[in-house]
Amino acid sequence: MSPHVAIVTDSTAYLPQQAMERHRITSVPLTVVLGDEALEEGTEISARSVATALQKRRPVTTSRPSPAVFAAAYRKAAEAGAAGIVSLHLSAEFSGTYDAAVLAAQEAPVPVRVVDTGMVAMALGFCALAAAETVEAGGSLDEAVAAAEKRAEGTAAYFYVDTLDYLRRGGRIGAAQALLGSALAVKPLLQLDNGRIELMEKVRTASKAIARLEEIVVERAGASHVDVAVHHLAAAERADALAERLRGRLPDLAELHVSEVGAVIGAHTGPGLLGAVVSPR
Repeated sequence: MSPHVAIVTDSTAYLPQQAMERHRITSVPLTVVLGDEALEEGTEISARSVATALQKRRPVTTSRPSPAVFAAAYRKAAEAGAAGIVSLHLSAEFSGTYDAAVLAAQEAPVPVRVVDTGMVAMALGFCALAAAETVEAGGSLDEAVAAAEKRAEGTAAYFYVDTLDYLRRGGRIGAAQALLGSALAVKPLLQLDNGRIELMEKVRTASKAIARLEEIVVERAGASHVDVAVHHLAAAERADALAERLRGRLPDLAELHVSEVGAVIGAHTGPGLLGAVVSPR
């Protein structure tokens, strides 16, 4: 029996609460700053509140957890009996969360392996689940890290946004890309590529962009045994409709999660977001 290994991630993984509890995954919250008020994602502010603030053009920013917050999470895991910790986080291209975790790991009472997954949302969540399932099967710290990294390598995330303006404002996409995406009123499809958000295709209308998003997911999944997540912000009907169509088109679908993103991702994408994560098992 291998020593107990704890799994830590951050609040942008958007894992279902039931899955967090079942696999004993700890989530460290990022912060959303609304005006002059700093609020923890997941407990103190909702994505819907962020969407409303953005629509009213109120200032919304985000910030990483402090190293002290990570240190407290690592201490708590060690006190609960963990002999090692795998700490899995959103792309370092988006946030200083990974750097804060690395600083805290240097002083942790047990070995901590901090991993920049290059992912976000359930693309990150699936990595955390892979690590947790490896530990539950008796895997070591190194094996849990390897499982998470392998899952990240095979996972793809695509998304549609009504406008690139929010991503541009937050510095998550370049001004030139944002301008290109806005040209001729086209609707942008984006993807995660090497931990960055890249403009993938430009489509003339929202309905055609969403139809194309569906085709991309089906093509990427192929005949593989896959988990899929559909994310949205203030677009529940779009998300439910896409999920229902994907259920009928993916021949070897394992699990399909549908959820609204949290406040941090919502702050950078804006309302109308529709995303899909494809993660082969």
